[in-house]
Amino acid sequence: MKLLRLKITDPTGFRSLAAGFEVHFLREWDRADADKLNPYILAGPNGSGKSNLLEALAAIFYHLECQHLEYRPESFEYDEDSNPQGFQAEKATPDGFEIEYLIPCPVELNPNNHQALAHILIQKQPQALPQAIWISRADFDPDANPELSGQELKQCLPEFVLGYSSGENEILSLPFFKMRFLHYDEYWEHLIGEKHYGYTPEGRLIYLDKDFSQAILLSLFLAHDSETDPESFLLKPFQEEVGLTDIKRFRLVVRKAVPLTLQQVGKVPKYLFLTLDKEQDDFEAKWGQSNFWIDLTQKLQSHSHEDVFLAPLSKLKKCSTCFFEDEQFYYFDYWVNEATKQAFRLHFGSPLRLFQTFQILLTLNLFTVSNLQKKELYQSQDLYVNENIPALPSHEKILRFEDVMIQKTGITQPVPLKALSDGEHQFLHALGLCVLFKDTNSLFLLDEPETHFNPDWRANFISRLRDCFQTNRNEIAQAEPTETRREILITTHSPFLISDSLPEYVLVFDKGESLEVSRPDYQTLGASISQITFKTFGKRETIGGYAEQILNAFVDRFTKGEDPKKIMDETYEALGDSIEKTLFVQQLLNALRQE
Repeated sequence: MKLLRLKITDPTGFRSLAAGFEVHFLREWDRADADKLNPYILAGPNGSGKSNLLEALAAIFYHLECQHLEYRPESFEYDEDSNPQGFQAEKATPDGFEIEYLIPCPVELNPNNHQALAHILIQKQPQALPQAIWISRADFDPDANPELSGQELKQCLPEFVLGYSSGENEILSLPFFKMRFLHYDEYWEHLIGEKHYGYTPEGRLIYLDKDFSQAILLSLFLAHDSETDPESFLLKPFQEEVGLTDIKRFRLVVRKAVPLTLQQVGKVPKYLFLTLDKEQDDFEAKWGQSNFWIDLTQKLQSHSHEDVFLAPLSKLKKCSTCFFEDEQFYYFDYWVNEATKQAFRLHFGSPLRLFQTFQILLTLNLFTVSNLQKKELYQSQDLYVNENIPALPSHEKILRFEDVMIQKTGITQPVPLKALSDGEHQFLHALGLCVLFKDTNSLFLLDEPETHFNPDWRANFISRLRDCFQTNRNEIAQAEPTETRREILITTHSPFLISDSLPEYVLVFDKGESLEVSRPDYQTLGASISQITFKTFGKRETIGGYAEQILNAFVDRFTKGEDPKKIMDETYEALGDSIEKTLFVQQLLNALRQE
């Protein structure tokens, strides 16, 4: 998709975005470049509203997604008596907005196989249902109504909305956490309702926090498509920057037995209960006080050896080097070689399919959250919602990764994945999610993804990002128009990202009396870091604050009449080279010449 415009029409505004706030993305005169990969770089000081724009987009697409979900739990739905604060399609946060974008037309809505992008406008007035208009629909089907039905709009939304924040930005994560609970409730209802589960959640918002980091990495290296990318070009950033060349071994531990609450017992079919031997000597130590347990993973298993379409857990078993189980856990051990990878490619098809298996298993870690807590979360506007989600100890999680050992360049023995630095983990995570979803029609919302990077990685981040969405180096050289299917927004304080971007794709946030968003009035692509620091971030100094204090002390001594030669010698000894130092030394030299 390609964003065109967002406007906040809610009279109360949204966070720091006041009523009437409007930002234009791909403008009419820039659409010739719509096929190219040009991430939007959102720059500006702390608190200027950059992250609020990402949050607004996440909140809007969360509401549109929820409006058209086939499954919504009772604790989520509005009920005048039992749940007056539940979800209503007429009420959103923000409650008024206009959003326009271009998106590839779904095949089902394109009878004439028209090759242009569909132009979609969605408007929501406060206390009213969103209205979706396909502005260019006559070009695709002259007889079709440009006003989209709910099902048609669902087909014209992004395939995924992906959120990532390198810090503790729960402002961005709130709608994603709500969707994660909807994913869990969807699975639970299919489990106890004896319904077929399709192995992937319906809701398309995914927040890729640190819990998903290992899942992303394993998915990429185990199920990488060697046919379409025989030279492993897409894995090159991890190999060249981090030195990670391969996965050597790891274990997956899947907990199958979880206790039921008294509230749940009456709703779960009895045939799903695990049969417990209460006469065991160590029964209480193993099972605790609960008499009712369930295998939470039953919907993820194949129950017939003849089942051609294996369920995810059965696929993991087929790919494992060895497997065993006890009453409470499944253990999958993997010694990774080419045969292992071939098995993963055969059974999962792509890294994304493997990741989606890990995703649902990680989502099941929410099993301890009560209905009351979920109900409160669904209605929450709390910026610290994650603090209210109980954190499970490792041994109680449904899925945990153990002993992940990797091969690094220059080290003969495998090293633990956990031994990587924060910057290395962040690099693998941020770029890994881009490679994972590279072939999807998605919206990427990346909040300061480079904060832990060293200067070299920051300087190369945009180049590496471009690598993630290509197939090989020839494709990059030819600059083929293959990028229409995704949109990327990145907030940053790094001038390096601006220096690798055209000014059309740099949005500068300035929070003066009112929030303003503008594009730079100079050529940002290739501009020096000092120029960007001065022109975009308004910082004239090129040295740190403490060094500036020392330099100012020398300047003060000079203005009071001290010997310029003595001050110059001390300045050279105390401070490294900088523009400020050079200008001051020139001033001292002029004074010496005059003497």
